[in-house]
Amino acid sequence: MKDSTPIASESRSPLPTEAALRPRDWPQPGPIDLARHDLPHGSSVTEWWYTNAHLTTLDGHKFSVFAAFFRIIRGRNEETGAPIYAHSLTWALSDVDGSRYYSDTIVDKASPAIALERIKQSEQSGGAANKDPRVRRALREMFEKGQVPYPDHVFEGEPFIGERRLELDFDHRRFEKRDDGTYALSLWHDRADVGVDLVFTVPEGAEAIRHGDDGVVRGPDGGDMFYYFLPSLTTAGTVTVRGVTQPVTGLGWYDHEFGGHHQEGQAMNEDVAWNWLAGQLDDGTRLSAYNMLDLKTGASLGQRVIYLDAAGKRHEFEAVDFAPQNTWTSTRTFNDYPTRWSLKVPGLELTLEIEAAFDDQELVTLISKPAFWEGRVSLKGLRNGEPISGVGYVERSGYLAVDNLDGFFKAVGKQVRKSVADMLPFEPTFEKVRDLIASKDREHYMEGVDLAKFVKTGVVPVRAITDRGGKGWRSYAALACCDVVGGDSREFVHWLAMPELMHVGSLIVDDVQDNSSVRRGGPACHVVYGNALAINAGTSCYFMGQRLLHSSNVSPSAKLRLYDLYFEALRAGHAGQAADIEGLDDYMPDAVATGDITIIESRLLAIHRLKTAAPAGALARMGALVGGGTEAQIEGLGRYFESVGLAFQMMDDILNLKGFAGDLKLRGEDLAHGKVTLPVVKGLGRLDHADRQALWEGIQARHEDQVEIDALIALLDSVDALASSEADARAMVEAAWQKLDPIIEPSIVKLMLRAFGWFVLERYY
Repeated sequence: MKDSTPIASESRSPLPTEAALRPRDWPQPGPIDLARHDLPHGSSVTEWWYTNAHLTTLDGHKFSVFAAFFRIIRGRNEETGAPIYAHSLTWALSDVDGSRYYSDTIVDKASPAIALERIKQSEQSGGAANKDPRVRRALREMFEKGQVPYPDHVFEGEPFIGERRLELDFDHRRFEKRDDGTYALSLWHDRADVGVDLVFTVPEGAEAIRHGDDGVVRGPDGGDMFYYFLPSLTTAGTVTVRGVTQPVTGLGWYDHEFGGHHQEGQAMNEDVAWNWLAGQLDDGTRLSAYNMLDLKTGASLGQRVIYLDAAGKRHEFEAVDFAPQNTWTSTRTFNDYPTRWSLKVPGLELTLEIEAAFDDQELVTLISKPAFWEGRVSLKGLRNGEPISGVGYVERSGYLAVDNLDGFFKAVGKQVRKSVADMLPFEPTFEKVRDLIASKDREHYMEGVDLAKFVKTGVVPVRAITDRGGKGWRSYAALACCDVVGGDSREFVHWLAMPELMHVGSLIVDDVQDNSSVRRGGPACHVVYGNALAINAGTSCYFMGQRLLHSSNVSPSAKLRLYDLYFEALRAGHAGQAADIEGLDDYMPDAVATGDITIIESRLLAIHRLKTAAPAGALARMGALVGGGTEAQIEGLGRYFESVGLAFQMMDDILNLKGFAGDLKLRGEDLAHGKVTLPVVKGLGRLDHADRQALWEGIQARHEDQVEIDALIALLDSVDALASSEADARAMVEAAWQKLDPIIEPSIVKLMLRAFGWFVLERYY
């Protein structure tokens, strides 16, 4: 199976056809004529040519590569009725020994316009494509500008598909059949500086193998596709990685699938998922396995194994157990994927354990909603009781649980908690504690240290708060800002714990200072462990992040800038907390008397800016710095996240009066505690003197009666104080985005940052 939903596709859900009505250009019974059927099929809505290869250099270094060239009907000429096609190319090189994955996706020039139509159709039909309205809005904004988000990018020229012989030329990425019967593949990835030039030789006498039911695979909505493959191609050529070209030899695979018969008005089924395996075993046997699932109903859409014995004879099995065995989470999309599977085929007496060569073989793209996993795997197991092994490719597509921003940040939070747990385990090694307390060079500091007591006093109080969860958006900011300027955040995944510890440290200490009893839905740290341990645990969090910066692979000068940004954020946060403790009561009499809120509003925003905006901005700048961003990009991202952080706190003030989802806080709790917040300040500037006086007296009274609190909220609502506060937050985020937008290129990460700004502003919707 391959992903047949490129961004350039307006429709892809075919209707079922009976065998007698199958297109005349499909293969008839008997051997498949490759000279004819390698060519494009005019009857097909969807068609792709796919190849993969497992390669070894002269010195034994292992690589694998796959490529899929797509052609899909996106419309018809109004005058002639001739089909208008859209094209795309998806490919990736796996550096097995280096555990690096280089992927590339190139899409049709018409993709932005087609994608806009697809979003419209999806919204009308209730489809699954980007269910989050803020992500859709960001996508629409990007597509309306004619942009495609990187890592997808647009063909510079017009893709060419030959009609007389197999010849695919997609911007000089080529797959063709040569006069001597061999297949040639040439791919190049400009940004990554990687590529392949390979020749596939078909074994003498080998015939194409029909997949599915004598070549027919029934896909989503009962749609028919024809599918054949050549699984044993001798392969030779070169692989280039970052300017170094090496000769390689290996084993290749080629398959071709075509079909789909779209009926006008037929809704797209985007809730289909599958696992697919192309396996090449060391004894010369081959197999291809797949299973498909309708995610809406949970119903199976079919499963099958095609097995070729050593003599090349085809065997077909539908009793198959193809199941995932573990979960790996991407730190770019925060989607979960298995990287180990088991395959059991009772009719073959075959059991295989399938394991990824390395976990991170995720292809990030909007072509496949919005990512899928396709990579090299090893095969080990038993057939008829005898050991067997080999290599293969697995594709896992469609099983994406993260389809909205709430789910996305829940997944981020899960990984943040895992990162904190890795840094602060309940059962740490001596070395782990040594690195938290001192360093390898100062190991004598550990003399007499009781590890169990350290865990009790230094780990447990912190984990009591971190393990309760949180959105994790500060941690995401650092990684996203690395990626959005062209860096690779996977090199800085260990940073996930740093922003969380910085934030949780401040929460623990703030709760002591404010005498708050509840934090993240449970008792505050000091309520359980006492003020002394809570203060010590909270302040220790500030310094733990330094260990993560110290271990980062950056230049000394960059590391110095990272330290400056990190401690600048801490200094600002402490200044903001001091101002918050002091409060705004001193400014209230003048504001009540005059209605002039200039000074008090400035003081309030300063508190929010120092406590929340400055740390968020610092983390964004740190991510952009290690990502190799320009000075303008570093500062632009910093200012954007300062605005988002400030808006986050402003919206907190508003939500406190509107009511939090999940009843984490009482409606109007800030008023009950006598706290002056942004809507209160806005109200002072709009109410008459008598109402200003009544509002201030009500706040000072610290009412416990919800009726009294609701009356104060109603007073603020009567002059649109909440709406005015929200309008200010929106305007601030929008202004920062407009400055940032022109200096960072379109990308998936960029649209997520755009959507995140709206997410902060619309959390209660």
